[in-house]
Amino acid sequence: MKVPAIDFSSYDEDQRDSMVAIGDKLDSALSEIGFMSISNLGISTELLDQVFAASRAFFKGDASVKAASAYASAAENFGYQGLCEEHLDPDKPADLKETFTMRNLLQHPVDDNRWPSPEFRDLMISFYQACLVGAYKVQRVMASTLDLDPNYFVQHHSGENVSLRLLYYPASGVDQIAPDQLGAGAHTDYGLLTLLFQDDVGGLEVLDMENQWQAVDYVESAIVVNSGDLLERWTNGQYRSTLHRVKPKIGHRERFSIVMFVDPDSATSVSVLESCISESNPARFEPITAGEHVQQRIKASHQGNFPG
Repeated sequence: MKVPAIDFSSYDEDQRDSMVAIGDKLDSALSEIGFMSISNLGISTELLDQVFAASRAFFKGDASVKAASAYASAAENFGYQGLCEEHLDPDKPADLKETFTMRNLLQHPVDDNRWPSPEFRDLMISFYQACLVGAYKVQRVMASTLDLDPNYFVQHHSGENVSLRLLYYPASGVDQIAPDQLGAGAHTDYGLLTLLFQDDVGGLEVLDMENQWQAVDYVESAIVVNSGDLLERWTNGQYRSTLHRVKPKIGHRERFSIVMFVDPDSATSVSVLESCISESNPARFEPITAGEHVQQRIKASHQGNFPG
């Protein structure tokens, strides 16, 4: 399945025609499927390659280093989690993946002893900053398309709930796979937008309008971007928060991916936008704070494994 492709090379905040052209494609993609493939967002290939290399070295490295980086709480949302420690679909068996999650990196203590190394820390902060700048470009296009001030979404995303996550789906090392067990269980994302950087192994599937799972094609040098729950609420369902999952890679090639979850600051009140309300489509969602929604979803995915 090819998701709609959008080229940001013509992005120019001073050129209305360029912003409108990109915005029209974005509006169509998020309205129809909730997923798109973005190229030329300004994140260097060299930096991305370095992050993939550091991720591979960490996950394939010493178990004691991973244990020293252990995740402590959903409220903090930082650190390493091993196989079967997360249930993205709480009704199904735990996910066959390892993760290293890094929330609010611009404010996270640089002396946290869970960092695998200072070099790892500095690299992840640099990549986080680059992804955040790219995410702001998408937010400005989207805001303009929705008849909002260009910085409407940017102002609510300082980084407090923006999380960078490294993921590893092993090809072997698990003796049994339970029925319906996946690399990442079927779920929607929690916040505004998600940026996904993946290798060529594949495994990501999206539930289409006919309730059929469709494999998302790998596109070199492109970022898969999808809308989350809070964007769906803000737009009164105009932009879809679409179910997706990752197949387990047991017995096949291992898979590495990198995700940037662009979630609003906790105190942000998410209410349906006036531009998305009409007589035929009244407001479908009650207001909620971003922090309340995100924490509810994170805690549900851990099923009591970690404190709040």
